[in-house]
Amino acid sequence: MPEIKVFKVHYNEKQEQIIISAEKLFSEGGFSGTSVRDIAQEAKVNVAMISYYFGSKEKLLEAVFEYRILGTAIQLENIVANDKITPIHKIYSLIDHYTDKLFNNQCFYKLMLREQLKQMENADLLEIIYKSKKKNLDLISNLISEGQAKGQFRKKIDVSLMMSTLFGASNQVFFNQPFYRRINGLESMPEDEFQILLKKRLRLHLKNMFKAILTHEL
Repeated sequence: MPEIKVFKVHYNEKQEQIIISAEKLFSEGGFSGTSVRDIAQEAKVNVAMISYYFGSKEKLLEAVFEYRILGTAIQLENIVANDKITPIHKIYSLIDHYTDKLFNNQCFYKLMLREQLKQMENADLLEIIYKSKKKNLDLISNLISEGQAKGQFRKKIDVSLMMSTLFGASNQVFFNQPFYRRINGLESMPEDEFQILLKKRLRLHLKNMFKAILTHEL
């Protein structure tokens, strides 16, 4: 497979408008169930402009992932490089950032889950996601090594399984919100209040769990 460029440096305002519209429609109706014409109508542009900027619907889907992945990568790099906070507080910042992204960009995470469950027929998209995950995993591994070198984290931590714990627990809660509402007697709570409460509880749970995994306080 040829080398895949994982990130574009910049998208202009019109491209962002198309990308965000495509993300919304892909998450609601699926990739196959969404036409370029649908996206053009949602973005209030003509079909020719989408073809000019992206070439095809497949390439537009890749652009959606590049657009969201780039922002996450930059934030993660900034967290890991911050020498003013301890390794465990970098982990807490990582959890805060991830839960913010999860709740603030719900269309994208629904889309990502949908495409991954389909095993993603687009090989280039699969490669983009793999490379982004690998890069993020390497950054987290460096952060764990920093904590271990300072004697703050335990040795022999399986970083890939640890991150799977983060994503698995978060996705389970995120995609089962009606169940969480009902099992906790929160059916009457307004949606905006429920979202704030759920994110707060998820963050606290993840931070306690990661502290137990990473530190000597077992």
